[in-house]
Amino acid sequence: MRKLFVFVGMLVVASMVLAACTPVPSPEPIYITQIVEGTPQVIVVTPTPGAEEPVAEMKTLRLNMGPGDIPTLDPALGTDTSSIQIIWETHLGMTRQDEVTNLVEPGIAESWDISEDGKVYTFHIRPDIYWVKYNGTDVVQVLDCDGNPRTVTANDFYYGIMRTLNPATASQYAFVLAFAIAGANDYNTAVTDDPATVGVKIIDDMTLEITFVEPAAYNAAIAGLWVASAQPQWLIEGDDCTEARGDRWTETGFNQSYGPYALKEWVHDAEITIIKNPFWVAIDSTPEPKIEEVTWTMLDAEPAFAEFEAGNLDSAAVPSTQLDRVKADPTLSAELVVAPDLCSYYYGFNITQPVVDDVRVRRALSMAVDRQSLIDNVLKGGQVPAQWFSRPGLAGAPTLEDHPDLGVKFNKEEANKVLDEYLTEKNLTREQLVLTLMFNTSSAHQKIAEAIQAMWKENLGLDVKLVNQEWKVYLNTVKSPETPQIWRMGWCPDYADANNFIRDVFASGGSSNPIDEAGAPLGGAMWKNQAFEDKVLEAAKELDPVKRVELYAEAEQILVWEDAVIIPIYWYSRNTCTAPYITRTFGSGGQESIDKWDIDMAAKP
Repeated sequence: MRKLFVFVGMLVVASMVLAACTPVPSPEPIYITQIVEGTPQVIVVTPTPGAEEPVAEMKTLRLNMGPGDIPTLDPALGTDTSSIQIIWETHLGMTRQDEVTNLVEPGIAESWDISEDGKVYTFHIRPDIYWVKYNGTDVVQVLDCDGNPRTVTANDFYYGIMRTLNPATASQYAFVLAFAIAGANDYNTAVTDDPATVGVKIIDDMTLEITFVEPAAYNAAIAGLWVASAQPQWLIEGDDCTEARGDRWTETGFNQSYGPYALKEWVHDAEITIIKNPFWVAIDSTPEPKIEEVTWTMLDAEPAFAEFEAGNLDSAAVPSTQLDRVKADPTLSAELVVAPDLCSYYYGFNITQPVVDDVRVRRALSMAVDRQSLIDNVLKGGQVPAQWFSRPGLAGAPTLEDHPDLGVKFNKEEANKVLDEYLTEKNLTREQLVLTLMFNTSSAHQKIAEAIQAMWKENLGLDVKLVNQEWKVYLNTVKSPETPQIWRMGWCPDYADANNFIRDVFASGGSSNPIDEAGAPLGGAMWKNQAFEDKVLEAAKELDPVKRVELYAEAEQILVWEDAVIIPIYWYSRNTCTAPYITRTFGSGGQESIDKWDIDMAAKP
């Protein structure tokens, strides 16, 4: 056995800076003691003068996250694309959805078995995935109390799933697991406090069994969601050698993870940096990263694009105000990618609030939005007017070709007719209606809100007040009893199925329709329609793809027309400029797989 140790290093620093004509002195020798089979041997190494090895420049990617701080890096608590983007690179689920094709691929589970009835999934976990942390200098392995590296185990996944479902955690996204996993809903809503009733079972250290409610095609994708990822119990709760960090376990200096990247630094409200995990073992869905560090700033779209043009960012979304100029510019247009995005932009109603507690007002406001005009004159990015919520292209979602008259369209005459009916019945005038639209602070959202505010004034004669809040605060507001009359939100797929849109978002207990432990509405839409609930549940169980689309179409009609709970506005497109020295993929569902990107350092200015 050979071990190399440096016992003595006689490194003498050259005496300050010499004049240009002074000859370069010979460097001092380095004395290295090498142990060969227990016998010390001294080796003298004399470096060649002026022959220092050049230090390779680190591959560092510079991106922008958007205005406002990231709400959380806790997988159990993440609900927004900013939080999930970082979790996406630092934690993996059992499976991972390809960001371009949306196909479900192996993640931390190298394989899985499915029972004959399609409900029981047995996941076989890779044995070579390690927990890591950044220690201020390097990414290192996390050690257990015996000094051994901690591998990711079935217990870590079990703990993560059960912590997400535990009502005490107050996860706003636990519903997606509660809807899907057998027994999970009763546990999540405190009908029972017995974790043994939940269909999650540890078979051995590297095997986890999950029993789902239905044999749905998207079960494997749900097992790969961030809320179902492994979480470090020893760090959150503490053990014999680790101090409990509680809610602060995700912060700089404490954070532990196991993905292709680790958290390096999170400067709240300013920027966040992740660093390559040298212990990551490449898998097909998640290769070894080529880029060593990634930093996201937290700027609004306009200043972020200015930073891109100045060479300080490597990629940035193009603001709608800049699109015409970018398309006309020979350099920027070559760097621009315009592509469909499986996301939906909408305004929601708190149907318990005054004025919008009447479906006629909600329907009138929805019909008075000229979606095509908004796209042509404000957005300018190839978006598609949305008549319903679930983005066409998702499994189970209706399409405009097959359902051209489904949902809601711009109709000024009908909108006024419906509103006049309401005003006559209530003996009110348009001037007496008090309406407020809230959106999260962003120049892009503000421009959209101002355009729709103007449409409501011109098309209906209504004055609507605009208010905004910083993203982190806003998320809490629109999921609380203080949810305003009208509020903005967007939704991108966690898995590419209509179930993740219409049911996971608007069924009772969904993301934009939360309920408390007693089942009472807690915020968001504050809405429940039993016919809708039955329809989306039936669609989730339906295996015939044609029948399934029709069931979701019927549910969409209830959501956007019969009850007019939301105003579907547009289906997204992405407009992004990327520097030519970047090789990248383009995610279609809100997240980017940075581990698949690269930088051509020779081509970089």
